[in-house]
Amino acid sequence: MSMPILLLVAVILAIYAVAYLFYGRNILQEKVVRASPERETPAIAKFDGIDYVPAHRFVLFGHHFASIAGAGPIVGPAIAMAYGWLLPLVWVLFGNVFMGAVHDYLSLMAS
Repeated sequence: MSMPILLLVAVILAIYAVAYLFYGRNILQEKVVRASPERETPAIAKFDGIDYVPAHRFVLFGHHFASIAGAGPIVGPAIAMAYGWLLPLVWVLFGNVFMGAVHDYLSLMAS
């Protein structure tokens, strides 16, 4: 019995939405990081024109996007070849939510 791909995509998007709303926004944002838009970033507070310089948001997005990939493209297909598609899907879903997103968000907020 196979699951239609659109249903699978809908379930995955729902998992990401729930994870963002309840885990990312409520736990990480509100209780751990407590980010405030009023607080200046080090690039503004310590601006020296050399080390502390505000970056363009598309440059930051590029750095963030490049660092997200990690081991996923390597580990996922290797696990899929050995065990089928379900285990890599679970690895990617929960790895993104509980490891990748947390690491990336906290790294961005700490920098």
